[in-house]
Amino acid sequence: MLKSKRLMELMMFVNRKRRFKVQELADEFGVSKRTILRDLQELSELGVPLYSEVGPHGGYQVIRERVLPPIAFTEEEAVAMFFAVHALRHYSSLPFEAESASALNKFYLHMPGDVRDRIDSMKDRVDFVTPARRGDAPYLAVLLDAAVRQKVLAIAYESKEEGRTSRRIQPVCLYANNGLWYCTAYCFLREGFRVFRCDKIGEAAFDESGTEPLDLRDVSLSRRGNTKPDDPVRLRAALTRSGVQRCEAELWLAPMLQVLEDGSGVIDADVSRSDLSFYTSFFIGLGDEVRLEGPAELKESIRRRLSELLARYEGDSTNSRQ
Repeated sequence: MLKSKRLMELMMFVNRKRRFKVQELADEFGVSKRTILRDLQELSELGVPLYSEVGPHGGYQVIRERVLPPIAFTEEEAVAMFFAVHALRHYSSLPFEAESASALNKFYLHMPGDVRDRIDSMKDRVDFVTPARRGDAPYLAVLLDAAVRQKVLAIAYESKEEGRTSRRIQPVCLYANNGLWYCTAYCFLREGFRVFRCDKIGEAAFDESGTEPLDLRDVSLSRRGNTKPDDPVRLRAALTRSGVQRCEAELWLAPMLQVLEDGSGVIDADVSRSDLSFYTSFFIGLGDEVRLEGPAELKESIRRRLSELLARYEGDSTNSRQ
């Protein structure tokens, strides 16, 4: 076996095994222990994080993250990968911010000069626009880790209605929408699923109170519509084609939306009563693109909010005439 091929297969082998002995590798690749030791030294110089232990039960192990073997990309694939990462730059926070910046630099620096020139010219021709937001979300990595490992977090959350509160949550998924990050999680305080604005989370750490995690393996980003709202009320609304397009852009709303053949749509689904204040603002923003049919308390909430706005601007008009 050629040395280059052996080093490639050796890198994949140690990534897979994580812990191994030199004799085990020598037997696997049919070479001497001395040859394997030289190969391991070369892998270490290439950046594979190896750690050796002496003694009868010693050996080698891969520490920290695994290093992937070299992958051959075509020019088009490399450009596509570069811009996939480049598109994230508008977000002030990412759950893998340092890693994405490192990946972007590696792609760019190791490309041939003519490919870099092509990318430089494309930067001014294509963009993935995301609204710039001022609020950072420093706990995205913690939230994502808890969602994957099904762990409970203790958080401090700032909401407009309640101010700063302490909660225990079990994250299910993260998603970005319109420049903001959101976390769907089970809230042990409210005993139901809630969507949290990640930039409103002021503290987040793994819970040490002994709260038992729930089995939420059947709840995910692709199956979030399966969660049942607490204290439900029936939301019914008819939407114009433009209203449908605006609602389709909202990830949380899309599962409730039924699109008709002519492009218009309807919403007919249960929602949590505690979320009616949010729906009040949202449907006011849709204007005449929506006709709300129920519930009655949401209609009343919209009337009250519009009356407050009207009174504010009527007052401004009176003052200006004086």
